[in-house]
Amino acid sequence: MKEFELQCPIPNASEALIKMGHGGGGRMSQRLIDDVFLKSFANDSLDARHDAAVFNVGSKRIAVSTDGFVVRPWRFPGGNIGSLAVHGTVNDLAMAGAKPLSLTAAFILEEGFAMANLQVVVESMHAAAKAAGVEIVAGDTKVVERGKGDGVYIVTTGIGEVLSTSTIGPQSVRQGDAVLLSGDVGRHSAAVMSVREGLSFEEPVLSDSATVHHPALALISEGIEVHCMRDPTRGGLCSILNEIARDAHVGITVDERSIDVQEDVRGICELLGLDPMSMACEGRFVAFVAHQHIERALGILRSFPVSAEAKLIGRVEGYPGEVCVRSQIGVTRVLDLLSGEQLPRIC
Repeated sequence: MKEFELQCPIPNASEALIKMGHGGGGRMSQRLIDDVFLKSFANDSLDARHDAAVFNVGSKRIAVSTDGFVVRPWRFPGGNIGSLAVHGTVNDLAMAGAKPLSLTAAFILEEGFAMANLQVVVESMHAAAKAAGVEIVAGDTKVVERGKGDGVYIVTTGIGEVLSTSTIGPQSVRQGDAVLLSGDVGRHSAAVMSVREGLSFEEPVLSDSATVHHPALALISEGIEVHCMRDPTRGGLCSILNEIARDAHVGITVDERSIDVQEDVRGICELLGLDPMSMACEGRFVAFVAHQHIERALGILRSFPVSAEAKLIGRVEGYPGEVCVRSQIGVTRVLDLLSGEQLPRIC
């Protein structure tokens, strides 16, 4: 099993989410992964620090990913925790170059959560799974006392068949690789935060929650030299770039002018004091590809609605372990990891 997640109290931070496969947030998460979980559980799969563990079963390579979804509120513009759980798990498998096959789901229900609301979640989950071409084949339910949860939490495990013949992960990133982003950033966080903070708009900001396995796997099937893929969930683009720079021992430089942010999302960020590059996406991914394949890779991505606005946003270059961003006015700054209260829980 690749991932383990834990929500726990930490001094000076309201909450933290720890993912063993990758950081899932900021500095404190990284310390907990390194000093607690990997210290005890270290193995080749976990040491790869990727979105899914990859191993051989007979003649086939299989990917497995586990994820917990604790979004509050459970329903948000553009989706709910049920569809989000399917999208997030399918996307984690795709980031390892795997075609999703089956999911399992465990539901942690708070006493008093309305049956009608649970039905909405389950039906949304079923529809998302059907659209993604996967089945939910096993599950579990537990009930916690009233006041001990946010209505419903969902833990999913996904199994997929790896289609790539080469290793897709941070260890494969090379100097000079192109960094491609499949679309605009920050919409999922903005959608959740706008509801949570009681912000009202003429037109609500819709979450980008969606599966990205079709464009991701198309890159592989069309012979693009894909070195790494990662979906920017909690901690956003900032976190995944820093994680990859650290794990691959490379520098990464991106151009902020190439990173699309919708105006309403930018407005919410300014209102709440948040950086769009640290805001979560649930229907976007970053691909590190060989520089000679840039144009062909962009053409493939843009042929799918979910990645129609894909762009080249940067390259693998610079000081190892450091991420730099060229700002809108041409100034270069270091893009550092955030932590704690700077990373609100939105997945």
